[in-house]
Amino acid sequence: MPRTARAIVGGLCYHVINRGNNRATVFHDPKDYRAFLVLMKLASERIPMRTLAYCLMPNHFHLVLWSHADGDISRWMHWLLTAQTKRHHRIRGTSGRIWQGRFKAFCIQQDRHLLAVMRYVERNPLRANLVESATHWDWSSTGNCRPGLSLIAEGPVAKPDNWLEFVDAPQTQDEIDALRRCSAKNTPFGNQAWTQSTAERLGLTCSLRRPGRPKWGHS
Repeated sequence: MPRTARAIVGGLCYHVINRGNNRATVFHDPKDYRAFLVLMKLASERIPMRTLAYCLMPNHFHLVLWSHADGDISRWMHWLLTAQTKRHHRIRGTSGRIWQGRFKAFCIQQDRHLLAVMRYVERNPLRANLVESATHWDWSSTGNCRPGLSLIAEGPVAKPDNWLEFVDAPQTQDEIDALRRCSAKNTPFGNQAWTQSTAERLGLTCSLRRPGRPKWGHS
């Protein structure tokens, strides 16, 4: 199967994820987490970027980004991960690859689907049984440990008034599986019509195909 196009266009919201090489721990202590947040702020001063949600976990991170122009997310992420890698090697006296490779990203329809992704991102430490409430995890957009930084921008979809309670409420396994499939294949996340039209516009139609042999006729 051919690889999907690397089409990251301005004006769309994207879920971005990367993991440590071989799932190794990247954020070892509070200083590592804080430094990454500072670098996110510096990256946005170089390349303006709207961060709608984030969660830093010991061996990976999730971001929900809303860019202004085509290619901004790729440039922003390149600067961020390069700066973080240099710091990691300088602090720990190491060398080599820190991240598993290029980050993964899929675009999101700007309606309830965006809220579902943001909720999924902020629920990460709760889903991993690290905390009893997402608000207890300092290193996310629901946490309390933001070192004098203003990282979160207002998004295109308003959060409900009970957002924190909504984040702590369980997501269905079907919704989690759908989001993970989109992350694995760079498939746009939205309703069927939006997903199809966006995949066609961005050259991502092969990401809509399910694995296995095609089915012919009617079942």
